[in-house]
Amino acid sequence: MDSIQNSRIQQLLRDQPTTTTSTTSKTSVGGNSFDSLLQDQLKVSGHAKTRLESRNIELGQEEWQRVLGGIDKAAAKGAKESLVMVDDIALVVSVKNRTVITAVDKESLKDNVFTNIDSAVIV
Repeated sequence: MDSIQNSRIQQLLRDQPTTTTSTTSKTSVGGNSFDSLLQDQLKVSGHAKTRLESRNIELGQEEWQRVLGGIDKAAAKGAKESLVMVDDIALVVSVKNRTVITAVDKESLKDNVFTNIDSAVIV
């Protein structure tokens, strides 16, 4: 491939930051922004973001790391869709896609039935 001939483009590429900055607001992921490493390892669906916001569910870095650990454990056992319990929060996760599908808080857990899961992990 030919090198870039336009010096302005080369300058812009040189000046571009090497780390990506999250444009996700704190409220869109339940009150906590992910660092770039966490974003590379876990996705949160639009539906899950809405649930996190509407139910005022806030997970810190430590809790998200526990979720990742739970996903890794579920993957090691061959799970595809898993319920991951973190303290009083239930997350339904696509293990294969490493994506949080929905989130349920303690108040909404009562009389709730989780379908289309093949495993549960308590972390």
